[in-house]
Amino acid sequence: MSVLEGIAKNRFVIVGRVGMDLFPAPGEAVEDAAQFTADMGGSSANIAAGIVKLGGVASLVTSVSDDAVGRFCLNKLHHYGVETTYVTPKGGEARNSLALYESRVLGHQSVIYRNGAADFQMTNAEVEAVDYSRFGALVTAGTVFAAEPSRSAAFRAFELARAAGLPIIFDVDYRPYSWPSAEVAADVLSRAGALSDVIVGNDDEFGFMAGGKEKGLAKARDLAASSAAIVVYKMGEGGAITLAEGQEMRTGIFPVTALKPTGAGDSFMAGMLCSLADGHDLKTAVLRGSACAAIVVARPGCAPAMPTPPELTAFLADHPGPTQPQ
Repeated sequence: MSVLEGIAKNRFVIVGRVGMDLFPAPGEAVEDAAQFTADMGGSSANIAAGIVKLGGVASLVTSVSDDAVGRFCLNKLHHYGVETTYVTPKGGEARNSLALYESRVLGHQSVIYRNGAADFQMTNAEVEAVDYSRFGALVTAGTVFAAEPSRSAAFRAFELARAAGLPIIFDVDYRPYSWPSAEVAADVLSRAGALSDVIVGNDDEFGFMAGGKEKGLAKARDLAASSAAIVVYKMGEGGAITLAEGQEMRTGIFPVTALKPTGAGDSFMAGMLCSLADGHDLKTAVLRGSACAAIVVARPGCAPAMPTPPELTAFLADHPGPTQPQ
C-alpha cells in the first residue's frame, strides 16, 4: 500500500519505549520540589497516547521492567487507551527509564535515567510475534536503536512491516546520552532513515546525520529524492520545510506562552499522522501537527498534555494563526 493509504487506516504499531515522568509544579525547580506529579513518558508511548487521544488506534511494542515502575507504565498505557498486547515485562536488573523535568522554560532542567533500560531488552522474537497485518503503518523513534538487542529488533521490525506492506514512519529523535558514541549514532540513524518512508526530524538531527548542521537540509532533500515519500525538516521557531513529490512546502508555527520545551515533537508526530488519516492534505496536516506541539508545550506533562479533537479544533479557532514561514 502507499504511504498515505497506510496512514489512512489510522491504526499504528509503534515500536519504542514507555517510561515514567516526574515533574514538579509549574515554575518549580527539581532540586527545590517537595512533590512531583507522576505520569507516562517515553517518545514512542507519548506518540501512541497522542494518536489515541486524537481518535486513532495505537499498539506499543516494547519491554518494561517486571516491577512496580513497569506496572505503573502498563497502567498508564491502559489509561490512555494504548494497546499493550506486545508489551513484554522483563525480570532481572533491567529497569524502566525515568525522566525528571521542569515545567519552566527559563533554566529548564531535564534529567533522564537510561542506564540498563528495560526497553533496550526488546528482542527479535518479540517483534516477530506482532501481527503486522492488523495495522496500516509502523512508527518508531530513534532512541529504540541506541543499544542492543533493541537495535537489531527494531531493524527486524522494519523488515517485517515492509513485508506486510506497511509504510515506515521514523522520528529521528537523537538523544546523545543513550548512545555509545556519536559515530555509532550517526551511522545507525542514517541507516534507519534510508529505510523509512516518512522521516521527521529537526535541523540539528538532520545535520548530525549529515556531519554538520549546515548540511542538514541537503540531507533531508537527498532522502526525499532517493527513498522517503515525505520528509519534515523542523526548524524550531523558524517553522518547518516539508519535502514530498519533488516539492518543498514551508510552514510556520503557532506561537504560545510555553510552559516547557518537552513533548512538542511527540505531539507534532501524532497530530500530523492523525490529520493525514482524517483526510487533510499534507500542508494542513503539518500545520495541525504544529498546533498540537504548541498545545503541549503550554501544558504540564507530555502524555496528559496531548490534545483531543475538540481541544485542537478550539485552539485553531481561537489562535490568530501560524507565523509566516522562513
